[in-house]
Amino acid sequence: MNIRNKIKTLPLTSGVYLMKDTSRKVLYVGKAVSLRKRVQSYFREAAPARGRSSRTLSKTDWLVSEIQDIDYISTHSEAEALILEASLIKQYKPKYNVELRDDKSYPLIEITGEEFPRISVARPRIKKKNAKYYGPYVNAKLIREALTIIRKIFHFRTCDPFPHKECLDYHIGLCDAPCIRNISKEEYAKNIRHVCLILEGKKDELYNNLKKEMEELVRAQRFEEAAKIRDQIRAIGSLYSGTKDINYYKEAEQLERLLGLPKRPERIEAFDISNIMGHQAVGSLVSFLNGKPDKNNYRRFRIKTVEGIDDFKMIAEIVRRRYQRLKKEGLLYPDLIVIDGGKGQLAAAVEELEKIGADIPIISLAKQQEEIFLPKKKNPVKLPLDSLGLQLLQRIRDEAHRFAISYHRKLRVKHALGKESV
Repeated sequence: MNIRNKIKTLPLTSGVYLMKDTSRKVLYVGKAVSLRKRVQSYFREAAPARGRSSRTLSKTDWLVSEIQDIDYISTHSEAEALILEASLIKQYKPKYNVELRDDKSYPLIEITGEEFPRISVARPRIKKKNAKYYGPYVNAKLIREALTIIRKIFHFRTCDPFPHKECLDYHIGLCDAPCIRNISKEEYAKNIRHVCLILEGKKDELYNNLKKEMEELVRAQRFEEAAKIRDQIRAIGSLYSGTKDINYYKEAEQLERLLGLPKRPERIEAFDISNIMGHQAVGSLVSFLNGKPDKNNYRRFRIKTVEGIDDFKMIAEIVRRRYQRLKKEGLLYPDLIVIDGGKGQLAAAVEELEKIGADIPIISLAKQQEEIFLPKKKNPVKLPLDSLGLQLLQRIRDEAHRFAISYHRKLRVKHALGKESV
């Protein structure tokens, strides 16, 4: 596609653009309130270079003369674009992103060397000993907004001096109140390290650290703490990946491509089983439409045909009951089925679909390593933790698990009260 024609397809939303040369090397990274308008402005500003002395060519002229391709990432806001821009500049070190390198008049992010470090925007004449600095940044107001976004994910203090009681920031979820020792020095330091990784553009390292911590918490059965880490991972994914509507398009498109689906999935249904040693066994079905829960199509199943512990047969039963009914009533099948489990659960579900004659794309997602199993494929697919497609599957799988647990809990309570019917 011609570069000027490609620019016309850029969205009018905020985000970050990456200008590349013939070898796909990043020449320049910039942020914009409107991606299309900002990128178009470069080509209006750059005067034709032909016939002009190199001394009269501006930086923009040189840049535009080398641009052969443009990529972009949409964001929720200009503040998020600023965070992403800074991290991408750190990652790619584009040769045209040099104007801020030594300019002392622009604001910096300052992280103090205190026991519980404070993070703020500063213009220090003399840099403090033991403090860390990031930047410089052009817009102080915007970088403050960006820090607020990061602070919602990893809490830190901004107060100066250190107070003796918790302030409003604690009550609105921006700070964990180290002033009253509500958080340990070690936990607080971990938050600061995570913030530094965002500012340094070390996204992969941050994801790997959080994933490792989450898995350790799961093994220790500290599920509430693990869920908090999972939410942080998702928040970071949202921060790096753009707006929700665009996110879903990207998530579904990625699943279609990586899993070889016949079309981009709009309706996805997921199944899970819950029981204690085979007792009070139940199944759940959740339905998502365009990335959002469609609770009118949620279903609960009390297992009827399986005795004892046999997750494979239980999955087979609820899959059979669901799609026999859809077929009988002439209702549309989903675009994708997700089974919570591994190879065995998937095989059991596939066998039932074949008996019914229901041709529906189906996969399973195993919790332990977040591996995706596909029919007729020996090895699982392992997507990166920050993969948008994987995050979509995790959201749907986790909701199926929550729904199954809530139904199972309800049955146990009724059983304890001597009320067997549900």
